[in-house]
Amino acid sequence: MWEETRIVIVDSDERRRQDLQLIFDFIGEPVKSMSYQAWLDPEVQSANDNGNLTLLVLGDDPQPLSERLAIAQQWQNHLPVILVDHPNTLPSTVAGALTAVQLSDESIDNSLDAESLRPVISQIQMPPNYARVVDDLHRAQVYREQHSALFNRSQHRDPQLFRSLVGTSRKVQQVRELMGQVADKEVTVLITGESGTGKEVVARNLHYHSSRREQPFVPVNCGAIPPELLESELFGHEKGAFTGAISSRAGRFEMAQGGTLFLDEIGDMPLNMQVKILRALQERTFERVGGNKTYHADVRIIAATHKNLEIMIESGDFREDLYYRLNVFPIEMPALRERVEDLPLLLNELISRLENEQRGSIRFNSAAIMSLCQHNWAGNVRELANLVERMAIMYPYGVAGVKDLPAKFRYVEEANEVEGEEASSQHLAALQAVANIVNVDAKPLLPHEGIDLKAYIASLEQNLIQQALDDANGVVARAADKLQIRRTTLVEKIRKYDLSRA
Repeated sequence: MWEETRIVIVDSDERRRQDLQLIFDFIGEPVKSMSYQAWLDPEVQSANDNGNLTLLVLGDDPQPLSERLAIAQQWQNHLPVILVDHPNTLPSTVAGALTAVQLSDESIDNSLDAESLRPVISQIQMPPNYARVVDDLHRAQVYREQHSALFNRSQHRDPQLFRSLVGTSRKVQQVRELMGQVADKEVTVLITGESGTGKEVVARNLHYHSSRREQPFVPVNCGAIPPELLESELFGHEKGAFTGAISSRAGRFEMAQGGTLFLDEIGDMPLNMQVKILRALQERTFERVGGNKTYHADVRIIAATHKNLEIMIESGDFREDLYYRLNVFPIEMPALRERVEDLPLLLNELISRLENEQRGSIRFNSAAIMSLCQHNWAGNVRELANLVERMAIMYPYGVAGVKDLPAKFRYVEEANEVEGEEASSQHLAALQAVANIVNVDAKPLLPHEGIDLKAYIASLEQNLIQQALDDANGVVARAADKLQIRRTTLVEKIRKYDLSRA
C-alpha cells in the first residue's frame, strides 16, 4: 500500500490534515495522511521500507519537535520535513536551520541542534500559498538528491527525459497516457506540435520505455542538413560515391540498428528523399549511396514536425503515402499557452536544472509568475527556458519581480505587484482553479480592466462540466453526482454548451 506514496502528512488536526492532502492531490503527488498516534503504530513505522518517500509534513503537536524529528529520521534516513503551523516561538535554531537549508545544505552549523534540524527544509502557515508549496517540493527534491548516496532507491529518472513533460494539466496527462500506450509497441509514431513544445523529449521517452532501450537512440534533424547531403547522412555512402567521399561511411539507419531513429522536422524533407524514406519504411531495407549491397533496417522510426502535413499534401509538398506510413500513432504536443496552469511547475523544474548543472539560480515572486502566465509563449517551453536562464544571469540567486522581467513579459501593473494576484480575463479561469484549491475561502479578484461576468461564469461552468464528464468517462449520472446537480439539469447544460461525453 506504500509503493506509490511519496508524501506523508502527520497531523492530529483532522481538518488541517484534509486541507493539506487536497493541495498535494491537486499538484499530483501521491499522498497519505494520518494522525500522530496512527503514525506511531508499529505497523506504519515498519511499512515504508523501500525509501520511496520524498517528503514528510508535520503539523503542530504537543509532543516535542525534537522527538518527532528523531522518529522521522529513524523511519527513513534523511527524509526532508516541512513544519506546518508551528508556533512563532520556536527556538532561533529552527529559523537558522531553515535559512541554511534554503541557501545551501552544506552551510548548516555542525552543532547538535542544527544537525537535528537539518531535515527541516521549510515552515509554512495555513492556508498555504500554492507557489510556496511547489517551491518546497522542489527543495525536498534537491535535499534528497544531495543525500542520494544514503538512499537505496530502485528507480532513477534521467533528468533529460521529462523536462517538457512537467505539469498536471489535462493535456499533459493525455500525452502521458498516449505515450504509455505506445512506448512498448513496435509501431511508427508521428509527434506534432509547435516548435519548443518538447517533441524530442517525447521521442526519447518512448525509446527509453521500449524494448529497444539498450540500443542507440539516433536523432537527425531533416531540416538542418542540406538536401544534397541528406541521403548520405541517412543511408551512408561508399568510398568514391561522390566528390569528397574518401572513405566509406555508415549512415544514421546503420547507427540506429536495433534502436530508434528519430526523424525531426520531417516536413522539411525534400520530395526526392521522401520516396527513399518510404521505401526504407515499407521494405525495411536500404543501400548506401554508391553501393549495391542491401542492408536490413532493424529500427523503429519516430518522426516529428511543427508543420501541418495535411496542408502540405494538398499543396504537393509532402507525399500522402509517406504521411500515412508515418502517422500510425499520432501524438500532438500542446502549446504552453494551452496549459498555462503548468507554468509554475515548469519554472521550478527549469530552475532545478540550472542548479543541478551549477549554472546559477533564480526565483520569481507571485506577481512575476502571474505576469508570465499571461504571456502568449510563441516559443513555448524553449522560450520559457531561455527566459529563466537569462534571469539567472541578470539576477543571480535573487528574487525577480514584474519590474525585473523583460518588457514584453510585463502584464501586471507594478503598482499591484505587492498583491500580485490580478489576471486578465482570458487567463483568469485557469489561474482561479488553482487559487480556489489552495484557499477555498479566497475571494475571486476582479481584473484591473474589468470582466465580462456572464461570459466568465459560462466559461467556468462549461469547463467544470466537461471535466466532470471526462472524469466520469462520459457517464452523465456520475458526472451529475460530482457536480451535485440533477441528471436532467446536467443533460440540458450539455446540450446548451454542445459538450462531448466521450
